[in-house]
Amino acid sequence: MNLGISASDGAAVRFEKVQKSYDGDTLVVKDLNLDIAPGEFLTMLGPSGSGKTTCLMMLAGFEPATHGEIFLNDRPINDVPPYKRGIGMVFQNYALFPHMSVAENLAFPLELRKMDKSEQKAKVQRALDMVELGALGNRRPAQLSGGQQQRVAVARALVFDPELVLMDEPLGALDKQLREQMQYEIKHIHQSLGVTVVYVTHDQSEALTMSDRVAVFEDGRIQQLSRPDELYENPHNSFVAQFIGENNKLEGKVVSIDGTRCEVLVDDGTRLVSEAVNVSASGERTTLSLRPERIEFDPVDAMDNVVEGLIKEIIYLGDHLRIVMSVAGNEEFVVKVRNRGEKRPLAPGQTHRVGWAAGDCKALDAVA
Repeated sequence: MNLGISASDGAAVRFEKVQKSYDGDTLVVKDLNLDIAPGEFLTMLGPSGSGKTTCLMMLAGFEPATHGEIFLNDRPINDVPPYKRGIGMVFQNYALFPHMSVAENLAFPLELRKMDKSEQKAKVQRALDMVELGALGNRRPAQLSGGQQQRVAVARALVFDPELVLMDEPLGALDKQLREQMQYEIKHIHQSLGVTVVYVTHDQSEALTMSDRVAVFEDGRIQQLSRPDELYENPHNSFVAQFIGENNKLEGKVVSIDGTRCEVLVDDGTRLVSEAVNVSASGERTTLSLRPERIEFDPVDAMDNVVEGLIKEIIYLGDHLRIVMSVAGNEEFVVKVRNRGEKRPLAPGQTHRVGWAAGDCKALDAVA
């Protein structure tokens, strides 16, 4: 699948210079340009108020765009009402009709399309089988668990074979274990059907687990649009680095730049070598980003950066230890140490060295 498409490649969805304001003054979506490929699973990820849900509502037709145009299969849809867009929708609250059986809920969008009864029955059964609820068609929604209700909601969104399905925080009401299970189920359904999915969430683990690409929103703009691995490994700015996964940050000033590397003087006086990602000149303020799992605890071999730190807290998490330290002026510096069954006599108050490669440390824009 070509995920870096342009409009000429035939995007399933295209936002072209789209803006949205609710009060005529403040823009909650600012000049959005975004192409979504046919069959792609794209997640709009961001904190509350970042503009992601507004984008989904404009695509669904529930909110009008203030400026710009939205295209579905190269057809402008700004003036097309929601019920004529042919889009499947899945909401957090399921939105099932309580007085209807599961099968009747699924048949409802087919009846709206005036499909004959025999074809309705076949499509309903196929959709129920797809979400492993084939024997529960006669039950009412209230007789189902939360996870089963969410499966019905997914099946109803897919039963009429839409080319595009929108999902708005669909797993937010489920407990952690069920939520994780449903992530994989939705991902597998998407892979088997090849339908285009636009998914909205504030949960970064959902986004990383399920998506082909993730659009990280903040302040009405896409801060980064990348594959999940690229987003995590190579954040473009400090916001993305902090929002995606756990991250240690160290603030300082660029001393020198040599190609893709730079030397940074951290505010506590420590000198570190880093990859120059979002810095351009000596004297510039920067925030260093470093993932906890990329840090070597008590390194044996030589490394680009080795500093001493003071252990403040040790948390046992089964497969690894989460060690909170004071390092280079950061009092909440986290190191993840893999649990290999060793009996290290680690304790708060001890001083230990930590090290990391320059390529694992990203010099990004300074935090405002």
